[in-house]
Amino acid sequence: MRFILAIVLIAISFGLKAQDYSYFSNSIKALSDTSSYQQLVVYKKLVESNKIPLVEEDSVAFLYFGDAKSVSWVGDFNGWGYDKNFKNEGKKIGKSNIWILKTSFPKNARLDYKILIDGSKWILDPANPKQQWSGVGGGSPNSELRMPEWKEDTELTAKPTVAKGNVITDVLLNSTQLGYQITYGVYLPADVEKLGKLPVMFVTDGYEYLHPQLGNMATVLDNLIAEKRIKPIIAVFVDHREPVNRSNNRRMQELAMNGAYLDFFVKELIPEIEKKYPVLTDSKNRGIMGTSMGALAATYFAFTKPDVFGLVGIQSPAFWTKPQIYQLCSNSASPTIKISMTSGLINDTSKESRKMKEVLQANSCVYHYREVNEGHSWGNWRNLIDDVLVDLFGN
Repeated sequence: MRFILAIVLIAISFGLKAQDYSYFSNSIKALSDTSSYQQLVVYKKLVESNKIPLVEEDSVAFLYFGDAKSVSWVGDFNGWGYDKNFKNEGKKIGKSNIWILKTSFPKNARLDYKILIDGSKWILDPANPKQQWSGVGGGSPNSELRMPEWKEDTELTAKPTVAKGNVITDVLLNSTQLGYQITYGVYLPADVEKLGKLPVMFVTDGYEYLHPQLGNMATVLDNLIAEKRIKPIIAVFVDHREPVNRSNNRRMQELAMNGAYLDFFVKELIPEIEKKYPVLTDSKNRGIMGTSMGALAATYFAFTKPDVFGLVGIQSPAFWTKPQIYQLCSNSASPTIKISMTSGLINDTSKESRKMKEVLQANSCVYHYREVNEGHSWGNWRNLIDDVLVDLFGN
């Protein structure tokens, strides 16, 4: 009789939903109220239906099958272990090897996570094919939770009818200002030779912004330009990795309100780009953007040199590392800077971003500000690149 009940519950959960039944609660009930064998049947059905994590409305059930002493879920939702208020430990269902963690998130959230086995072994969720690459220099994939109302931006998808720009990678520059070599890439829109001089965006963490599994920004640019949502622009992607040793990423030094690095941009990189490519040379057509430390650097660059950088894209800024940035930005820039700032609301930088928003309001900057229910992740940033570009270069 109990086995028949389990099959009925499975049918309700995976077939047409009867008016009086909840997909989520009946799936949980089917996992809880049957024998270990029948629980495994339910779990496998969820896996086959690509329903793990189990999500309905704002409710989530993380599930894992395997022999373990402890299982927990770690990710954006608990600051990758730093937020101790989030109860992330799973519980074993009966005598089975199925572990469960029930929680809730906003309906439009998107979050990175991994499973932690026995407090030491980090793994991707083996039942969840959705992944988001993250981390400095490309890093590695995380499993991805997508809540029902979250949508991936369509501008991230390459479209066969859209003309593709040309991306030049790994251009080497010997910097006398820095005393070492750097590399950068350049995005040139389709038919660039017919377009005359164009606005230019300098992009920190350029390798990540260009990477198809991270920022995928070249595709976003192709689509926005083809749809005439933005003016055609040239983008320069600065790589912070040492050219001969890509594992050595110098971003934490270069992007920490580093005056020498700003001088490198102003005295060497910008003149080189202006010499080699058809870019406009006034500040209102020159932008700087970045994420995290790169967003801190972009803010520092613009408010230190508003006559050089008139457009600023700020994504999840690491202002907490250099609180003096607020004082720098408290003075109105001349000429006026146009700013687009974004932040996640789940263990990201919304506190610092809101503080900066108040500073920008007080000094009469032109700015746009957006918040999303996500964490400090490329899944957050890539989905907002088009918004930043439209804010700054929109038609």
